[in-house]
Amino acid sequence: MNFVVLSGGVGGAKFADGMAKSVGPENLTVIVNTADDQELYGLHISPDLDSVTYMLAGLANPETGWGLAGDTWNNFEMLQRLGMKPWFRLGDKDLATHFMRTNMLKAGATLTEVTRALSRELGIQSRILPMTNSRVRTIVDTDEGLLPFQEYFVKRQCEPAVHGFIFEGAEEAEATVEVVRAIETADTIIIAPSNPYMSVDPILAMAGVKDALLNASAPIIAVSPIVAGLAIKGPLAKVMAELSLTPTPVVIAEHYADFINGFVLDEQDRDMMADVVTLAIGPLVTNTIMSNIEERATLACEVVNYADRLRPEKLGGCRLDVPKQLPTG
Repeated sequence: MNFVVLSGGVGGAKFADGMAKSVGPENLTVIVNTADDQELYGLHISPDLDSVTYMLAGLANPETGWGLAGDTWNNFEMLQRLGMKPWFRLGDKDLATHFMRTNMLKAGATLTEVTRALSRELGIQSRILPMTNSRVRTIVDTDEGLLPFQEYFVKRQCEPAVHGFIFEGAEEAEATVEVVRAIETADTIIIAPSNPYMSVDPILAMAGVKDALLNASAPIIAVSPIVAGLAIKGPLAKVMAELSLTPTPVVIAEHYADFINGFVLDEQDRDMMADVVTLAIGPLVTNTIMSNIEERATLACEVVNYADRLRPEKLGGCRLDVPKQLPTG
């Protein structure tokens, strides 16, 4: 069984963790957005890749969903003391990941090879794939001008109004062979509840991805990141309003309508089922808010069983493997 998840950062990482626990980590491939990557302090930083990696390694900070549990910020405090005015925080343990990635890239390794090495050293059985080995960067078109994604997201705290997005380098970039092959051989493909415009669209912009999705024989299911008009995490609802889009699951389903067979919306949006059905999609309605490990695994298991109903052959691939102690986050 091959389950493929397209993912951004925290929301996608939580869903991927639920999938690993419900279908077995060895059966999971996560294709991750890398257009949020940036070069800072001489280091190559891959926030979404790290969120997924730390989550699947069981190392993620349960309070934030990003970074490492129990990390400290001594380097950040020292940078402040030295007058450098840092705006992007890197934890002390987290720095080791960026050192390893940067050194390997400088030595000629691809981002895919670096990610594989990190996964191996952290004991991750799932396969984590960056969307491309090329340099692609999200530029946010705002009422304050063009801002690199991390400056908009972290430094400006998503305050400027958004007019659109530019995926710098996307026209020359291609999805890796591993990414295209994962989609082509998948039994189920799921778009995690990540931001469609900031996290998933960069993946879709890679040459080879949309064609692979359009030609896929596997069910393709999207999980709504919008619940009751709000984003579970991040600025999605705000951005949608600024783009003159109503923040509803229906608009999300329309965004993916060209290639999805299924769509998952939250119980709180049950009254929108009929609108999703008009897109020729029979939706699944369930609890999509992942407050703890058990809820992540339960949601993933329901999505897997839903995918089974969308195909003639039944794979029966869901198993719940949830620890008895259930931390929140």
